Amino acid sequence: MWRWLNSLRTRLTLLLALASVAGALIYAGVTQWPLPQLLVWMQTELTVKDPSVQVAAKALPVTHLGIYGALGICAVLLLLLAFWLAGQAMAPVSRLLRALEGAVASYRDGDFSISIGIHRRDELGELIQMHNALGQTLREQRQHLAQRELLLDTVVQNTPVALVLTDSIGRVAYANIASRHLFNEGRSLHGLEFARLLDGAPEALRRAVEDGEDALLSVEMDGSEETFHISQRAFRLQGRPHRLQLFRRMTRELSRQEVATWKRVIRVISHELNNSLAPISSLAHSGAELARRGNVDRLPGVFATISERAKHLHSFISGYASFAKLPTPQSVAIEWTPFLEGLSLHCQYRLVSPAPTRPGYFDAVQIEQVLINLIKNAHESGSGEDDVTLSITEVGRELRIEVADRGPGMTDTVLAQALLPFYSTKRAGTGLGLALTREIAEAHGGRVLLANREDGGLRVTLLLPQAALR
Repeated sequence: MWRWLNSLRTRLTLLLALASVAGALIYAGVTQWPLPQLLVWMQTELTVKDPSVQVAAKALPVTHLGIYGALGICAVLLLLLAFWLAGQAMAPVSRLLRALEGAVASYRDGDFSISIGIHRRDELGELIQMHNALGQTLREQRQHLAQRELLLDTVVQNTPVALVLTDSIGRVAYANIASRHLFNEGRSLHGLEFARLLDGAPEALRRAVEDGEDALLSVEMDGSEETFHISQRAFRLQGRPHRLQLFRRMTRELSRQEVATWKRVIRVISHELNNSLAPISSLAHSGAELARRGNVDRLPGVFATISERAKHLHSFISGYASFAKLPTPQSVAIEWTPFLEGLSLHCQYRLVSPAPTRPGYFDAVQIEQVLINLIKNAHESGSGEDDVTLSITEVGRELRIEVADRGPGMTDTVLAQALLPFYSTKRAGTGLGLALTREIAEAHGGRVLLANREDGGLRVTLLLPQAALR
């Protein structure tokens, strides 16, 4: 009940009722009493010696003003009364609106510390309470957001992964400490053109960034070889396109993985040697005992078993020995037409661009073996036969050979370990994986790049120097 009495509707109803009663009273006072009686008294009872005043008194109406005169006087008086009542009624609302205007302006400027202290018991009072509660909620959320941003910025700034965020025109919008040391000797990168910063970076790194795809590559930096895993993503921030590049140094991780891999290989070889040498030793002892007893009929079976285990051990070791005994490449000028014709006899592929007119400079046997392995892997990935492509181009002083497919590609974990020695994703594989490709490329003075394609699939790029033909 009390809330209904304090509502704005009740107050406005009472105000309109008061205005109606005031209008009726003013009309009655003008037409009935006391204005007509006052005018008659002034005409009959007022004695004025001044002729001008007497003439004015005689000019006043004796009975009434008429309906139009009465309505005019009522309108003037009601207008003055309505103006005063409106000012009294709207004064609190005007103050509240000014307070709300100031609070909204503060919110627009990012200041949520403003609250309104006007106390009312009507709908406007509830609006004020809701506004203050909103301000408190926004203050708490802003404080929590600021703490999260501080925590996130601390984590991002101190991560060893170099992070660079560029806007639509290629300028650096955000960069952490690792990226500053990698590209600008520890100085800030904000607002600089990332393409110009890459001018001082190795060519392979710059080319991988320009390709816009994830890649694993090795480059020469500060007199030593560094391996990077580059991850790039495009997204929209505040409605504008941005690009995020992550440069992860994989040299130490690859070194640890290589050590772990060699330990695993040694354990595998040791296990296989024990599985073969133990039976051989036992059979040799049995053969000696049979020879001592003169039972020579069973000796051929013993020797056959020993020979079988020796052949198995030789086959097992030869697979690993081929990797360790890779000969030094004998690079010579190679004509592309007979080379590609010979390659097509061993595997099926689609040449997406004409071969260079200039001959290549590499070891034909080793590079052919690399391409056979890569094309075979591309077919085994589940890609269609027409989707396995080969392209050969000359870029500057380098020969760029790419084998691409439309298979599932590689995960980040596999991509980071694919070039490790003896790493393989095949259950029945030899364990060499892409390491032999990497070894042959590096023996030629080149390098291998792995990258997932945007529309699905994997691209393996073999970069070989061709300076000898210049």
